[in-house]
Amino acid sequence: MSLNLVTLLKSSVERHPDRCAIVSGEQAFSYAELYDQCRRFAGVLAALGVTFGSKVALLLPNSPWFSIAYFGAHHAGCPVVALNCLLTADEIAYQLTDSDTKVLVAFEALVPRAVQAMKSAAGVRHLLVAPVAPGPRAPLADGYDLERLLVTCPAAEEETTTMPDDTAVILYTSGTTGKPKGAELSQFNMFFNAVHAGTHLFPVTAGVPPKALAALPLFHSFGQTVIHNMILFQGGTLVLLPRFEASVALRALHAHRITFFAGVPTMYFAMLHHASEDQYDLSALVWCISGGAPMPKEVMLAFDARYRVNVLEGYGLSETSPVASFNSIDRPKKVGSIGRPIWGVEFRLRADDGAEITAPGTPGELCVRGHNVMKGYYKRPEETAASLKQGWLHTGDIAIRDDDGDYFIVDRKKDMIIRGGYNVYPREVEEVLYGHPAVAEAAVVGVWDAAHGEEVKAVVSVKPGFVVDPNEIRAYCKERLAAYKYPRLVEILPSLPKGSTGKILKRSLRA
Repeated sequence: MSLNLVTLLKSSVERHPDRCAIVSGEQAFSYAELYDQCRRFAGVLAALGVTFGSKVALLLPNSPWFSIAYFGAHHAGCPVVALNCLLTADEIAYQLTDSDTKVLVAFEALVPRAVQAMKSAAGVRHLLVAPVAPGPRAPLADGYDLERLLVTCPAAEEETTTMPDDTAVILYTSGTTGKPKGAELSQFNMFFNAVHAGTHLFPVTAGVPPKALAALPLFHSFGQTVIHNMILFQGGTLVLLPRFEASVALRALHAHRITFFAGVPTMYFAMLHHASEDQYDLSALVWCISGGAPMPKEVMLAFDARYRVNVLEGYGLSETSPVASFNSIDRPKKVGSIGRPIWGVEFRLRADDGAEITAPGTPGELCVRGHNVMKGYYKRPEETAASLKQGWLHTGDIAIRDDDGDYFIVDRKKDMIIRGGYNVYPREVEEVLYGHPAVAEAAVVGVWDAAHGEEVKAVVSVKPGFVVDPNEIRAYCKERLAAYKYPRLVEILPSLPKGSTGKILKRSLRA
């Protein structure tokens, strides 16, 4: 049996070709127009000699180019590597090399960073430049003008045959070792997660196609599956925001009569504290969902009350495509709960010794098994084996289950920090800190922050004979890390607290 992710789009094209699929500023694409562009993108890949299975990386913000390149690559049988647009050139180069990417599609404004990354990345053969705006422009010195290629290259006809277990996307997620690793998700992982969400979790109501605001970045697993893939499968309309700003998002929710909004808690916090109740009418909202990080109870209840909505929370990881559990609209909401596993997915709580925990209210590591769990980490058999044991994904999150079978995340086994919905792993930041000539010891912890959920804090000690201040440390990290990773808070101590083995005691620093 063959399965290709482009079927999500193609099925909607067949049902309603003239319906509006994407709105981006003044641009709009019908389903037929979008699919034609996707087929032309597949034709571009063929003209460049790109073959089945070659990785295509996307360095694209929320724009029609993302959809064109995403489904166009799948049409050609090429797995997609979605890159975070906030990454530095060094970080981009690492992911391009690690993923064996052959083609990089970059937004015109990001080309300088892309070109710099390609100088040290191995194996990338082609750079396709997606223009910021349509129209004539000077010839490109560093890559191909994608807009021109789409006009000159013939469109591919039928999509390439791919199997359910073939790789569809590689999503990079950092690890405790500091280096990001690529979660390899199959065609079936991604296809079924989007279809299940669109038919069971958030079904179309009264036959009216949804209109969704894509404020979450589509390179992120949450935005990619639950906004991009699901809404286009449902035959809805995507209103794209290249970058989230509370005022812009509220105006779009009001002006477009948005019925479906998905965001991380920091988005809700920003909108809640931006405007008064009578400025914007959000009464069209049918679905309002949160994920990516635990949502503070106070924020959820305040947003519900102000805009008369019912924010529902779910849980997932890049490794789970991402949806693993969700609260259901047909049951009373338990604030703070991540709900129950979706159909076909199982949860287990395990103690440190691996024993299953069955008693309600007893915390344990949350383990997941089901159709949504990744194939593994790309080219990392040891790390795959450490995370996937007897078919169970060990998430590193500590949860409890109540008497009704609802789950609650209570802690993280790993030291990961979630800042504004983005994962920040302390080890990666610590490696940068240790590169500073004045730093003797370094530790990175997350501290509570009202706007971002958690903020990244670095605590360092300085080598004898050196003098350094927090601003210098902060600037050093800012040059070498993505904007959401570098520590905004820096504390300098004479020495860092340690245990009997010499290990730095992060729990003391947090306290």
